[in-house]
Amino acid sequence: MGTSYCIASGKGGTGKTTITANLGIALAQRGKKVLIVDADIAMANLSLLLGMHSSPITLHDVLLGESSVMDAIYDAPEGMSFLPSGLSFESYRRVDSERLGQVIDSLKDSYDFILLDAPAGIEKNVLAALSAVDCVLLVTMPISPSIADALKTKIVAQRLGAKPVGTIVNFVRGEKGEISPDDISKMLELPIYGMVPYDDEIRKSFMQEKISPTILTKPNCNGVKAIQAMADKLTGKRVKLDTGVKKPGILGFLNKLFSIFKRKPQEKRIKEAVEKKQSKEVEESFEEVPEISEESIEIKG
Repeated sequence: MGTSYCIASGKGGTGKTTITANLGIALAQRGKKVLIVDADIAMANLSLLLGMHSSPITLHDVLLGESSVMDAIYDAPEGMSFLPSGLSFESYRRVDSERLGQVIDSLKDSYDFILLDAPAGIEKNVLAALSAVDCVLLVTMPISPSIADALKTKIVAQRLGAKPVGTIVNFVRGEKGEISPDDISKMLELPIYGMVPYDDEIRKSFMQEKISPTILTKPNCNGVKAIQAMADKLTGKRVKLDTGVKKPGILGFLNKLFSIFKRKPQEKRIKEAVEKKQSKEVEESFEEVPEISEESIEIKG
C-alpha cells in the first residue's frame, strides 16, 4: 500500500503547485508509481502547469458521484498519473469535498506515492485535503510570516488527526535576514525535507508558450537538483541539504538569530492564539465550515 502526502502551507505563493508537479515527476523517474492530485477544488491550476487543463472528467465529477475515480485519472509526464480538479464554478458549488478521503483511500493500493496539491488557507477544502492523507509536508519560505502561517496549518492538521512529517523551505536566496533551516525546524518542530533555492529557471517555466515543469526542461538547474534530493529522501536515501546558493555572512546570521530569540517565539504565540481562539483567521474558518468535525470527518488514530 502506498503513502499519501498533502503538500500544504498557510497562504498562497509558497510554490506548492510547482513543488508538487516536479516532485511527482522526480519520484516517477525513480521507478515509483505516482499519482498527483489537484486538491484545490475551487482554484485549480496544477493542470495548467502540466498542460492538461482540458481534461473532460475531473475530481469534481468524482466528488459529485457522477464518474468513477479511474475515469478521472490521466497519464502525465514520465509515467506519472494525474487526477485534475475541475475549472467549472457551477460544479464547484455542488462538490462534496468531504468525500476526498474516501477517494484517496481507494487508490492507495495502486500507487507508491499520492501527492495532493492543497489549496491555501484553512477553509473547508483545505481541511478535507489535510484529513484525506497519511502525512503532511508543509511548504514555507525562510521568513517569519510564512513560517507563522505554516505553523498555523500544522496545528490545524494535528487537530484533524493528520500527521505533519516535514517542512520544505522554498525560495531560498541565501540573503541576510533569512531564517536558517535549524531555526525553522525548531519553530515548526519538524525536520527539513528540502531547501529549494529561488531559481529563475523555475519562474521562467510559467512564461513559455508551452508551460511545462522545470524538471523536464532544465533538469540541471539548482531548483530541480533540490527537488531531486527531496525525492531521494522520500524514497529512503540519506541526503545532505544544499540549496546551491551562497550563505549569508556569520554576522547577519547571528543578528537574525538574536532577534528571533529576543522576541517571544512565533510558535508559542500562535499556539496560544489558536487555543484561545484569538486567531481571527482560524476562528472564522471553522465557523464557516462547522461540518468539518469529528462527526463528519473520520479522525485517524
